[in-house]
Amino acid sequence: MRSFEIGVVLPIMQFGPDRVTVRWPELREMALRAEAIGFDTIWTPDELLSVGAGVTRAAGQSCPGVYGDCVKIAVMGAGGLGGYFGARLAQGGHDVQFIARGAHLAAIGAAGLRVRSVRGDFELPPERVPVTDDPASIGPCQVVLFTVKSYDTDAAAGRLHPLLGPSTAVVSLQNGIDNEDKLAARIGAEHVVGGVAFIFAGIAEPGVIRHSGGPARIAFGELDGRRTERLDAFLVACTESGIEAAIAPDIRVALWSKWAFICAQAGLTAATRLPIGEIRASPAAWGLFREVVTEAWRIGRAEQVPLPDDLVDQHLRFATGLEPDARSSLYDDMVAGRRMELDALLGALVRRAERNGIPAPAGSALHAVLEPWARRNAGDGAELAAS
Repeated sequence: MRSFEIGVVLPIMQFGPDRVTVRWPELREMALRAEAIGFDTIWTPDELLSVGAGVTRAAGQSCPGVYGDCVKIAVMGAGGLGGYFGARLAQGGHDVQFIARGAHLAAIGAAGLRVRSVRGDFELPPERVPVTDDPASIGPCQVVLFTVKSYDTDAAAGRLHPLLGPSTAVVSLQNGIDNEDKLAARIGAEHVVGGVAFIFAGIAEPGVIRHSGGPARIAFGELDGRRTERLDAFLVACTESGIEAAIAPDIRVALWSKWAFICAQAGLTAATRLPIGEIRASPAAWGLFREVVTEAWRIGRAEQVPLPDDLVDQHLRFATGLEPDARSSLYDDMVAGRRMELDALLGALVRRAERNGIPAPAGSALHAVLEPWARRNAGDGAELAAS
């Protein structure tokens, strides 16, 4: 076991052979995290505990730091979600390599990455956010955050091989319940880690990520439910970077639970073109929200996913607590004329309901309303999978 003491409140404190910089927005959390990963002596007077703690390595400092070796991470798809969490991990001192394209790639390379967040804005200069469109220039990583849109899963999975080492974890933080199977078919199930993210984020303009709401929380887990060293290490990396994270004991439950929620939340905000606050205020729309979640829950149970009995009520409570102006990426993509993830959400609901013989009138109606927009935004009138 390792030991250290915390005994002085300073705005910035440097200590240890690697001169790790400690900043003090949340001192108590620092003590708890340190204890959790093996420091057996933590001295924190009450006045320090009242401050709380967050830990980041100084800009330009290399690993290892006070929490051990840093983690080499690639972000495949540095859009809103990948850009936000990747930036937080880079801010925490980890070796994060971003994979982007087009104007976003050029802007990050020239001026770095800016994050406008409801939790506080920050910027990372170009030297802190290496960015490329070529995974081969990065090489094997310990973790790959796989954050592309669901309709790009197959194509992006085909570009992952240069990033893979023997134990690389490819953590999918995508919308939908089919991405992990697609990844496993392309790169091997041993590399695939399921994950869910709860955040409203997007690209405000090239080189700028806008985090507009949501708890900014992630959960991830091995497909077979094992607790592994690679996920323990990634959990520590997230925690020390100020990301609320957890290892899910059954990632299937987490994936299906989120899918059930966003089928309703994304479907209703897109179909009505209104934020969640106005949907909550409408008894008819709020009732439809409940029905969509209920249909998804019934489908999950039919497919032997042990979703909790009170999942619908949980999701209604969660939706009640969201910022009233919250919408969804499905809405954002629809009104911006971009390709939509409708098939991974309500399209999957329609298909699985039919396969399991479960009536799904609410989800089917939302899908029917949004499907012409998905066709229009696809640009080529191609037949959609749920049609």
